[in-house]
Amino acid sequence: MTAFETTGKAQLVKHGEAPAVMLIHGMWSRPHVWDGFRAYFEDRGYEVIAPALRHHEISADGRPHPGLATTSVGDYASDIAREIGKLGRKPLIIGHSMGGLIAQLLAARGFARAVVGLAPAQIAGAFNYDIRSSWLFRREFSSWGFWRKPQLPSFEAMRFGALNRMKEAEAEELYGTLVPESGRALLEIGFWFLDGRRTTWINPADVCCPMLFLTGDEDRLTPLWLTRRITEFYEGKARLEAVAGRGHWLPSEPGWERLAERAALFFETEAAEMARSLSPASRALAGELAAVR
Repeated sequence: MTAFETTGKAQLVKHGEAPAVMLIHGMWSRPHVWDGFRAYFEDRGYEVIAPALRHHEISADGRPHPGLATTSVGDYASDIAREIGKLGRKPLIIGHSMGGLIAQLLAARGFARAVVGLAPAQIAGAFNYDIRSSWLFRREFSSWGFWRKPQLPSFEAMRFGALNRMKEAEAEELYGTLVPESGRALLEIGFWFLDGRRTTWINPADVCCPMLFLTGDEDRLTPLWLTRRITEFYEGKARLEAVAGRGHWLPSEPGWERLAERAALFFETEAAEMARSLSPASRALAGELAAVR
C-alpha cells in the first residue's frame, strides 16, 4: 500500500451540473468547522461536501478510535479521493490547515478543479523553524513515540498557537469540540524528513490546477512566511494573500465571511484566467472553471 492510493481520476464536470465544492477540515477538527462556509456556498447554488476525516468521530466513551494514532495523511487523502470518485466529477476544494495540505495532494493527483488553502500546513521540503509553532507542540514532541499515539495539545497551547485571534469564551467553546489527532500525521507533517514513505512530498509539475493560499498575518502555527515558501514552490501555480489581523483558525474566527467571499471570487472569476496561463493540462480546465458561475 502506498502512502496515497486512488481509484482513478474523477471525470470532468458535465454541462449543467451545479459546481461542487469540497471542504476539508484540519487537525483535531470536524466538519462542523465549515458550517458557515457550507451555508454560504449552498446559498450561491453550489453542491457542498464536507467529509469527516477517518477516525475523527466522537465515541460514546470519549476515547479516540484505536486506529487513529497510526492513521496517515495519505490515508486521509485516499479516503477523500474515493469520495470524489463517487461524486463523479472534480470538485473545487477548500482545505484548512492539514486539510489544505490534503487539498494539495489531491491537486497533484488530478482530483481538483481549483484549490483554496486556508493556512495550509507545510508540505515536505518546507521547514517550519518558528519557535512559536514548536511551543504549541512542546508536550507532544517531547514525548518519545508520539507518532504512535493520539495527540491533542492542551487548551493553553492551542489558545496561544492556533486560537489566538478568538475571544476567550469562543476559544474555550471551540476547544471543547476538538478531537485527538493522529500522531503519525503529526510526524509526517512536522518531521517529514523522517518519514520513509514520503507522504507529504509533492512534485509541483504534477499540479495542474490554480491554487490560492490565504494565511493570517498573526498565525503562529503556520506562519505567513512559511506559506510564502510553499507558494514559491509551485512556480506560478499558486498565489498567496495575507489576511490582516487573523490567526490560524480561519474557518471559525470572526470575519470568516470575507474569506468565503474571497474563495468564491477566486473560483468564479480568477481561477479560469489563471489556468489559461499555466500548462496545457491546466488550460484544459479553464473552460470548466469559466462555467462555475
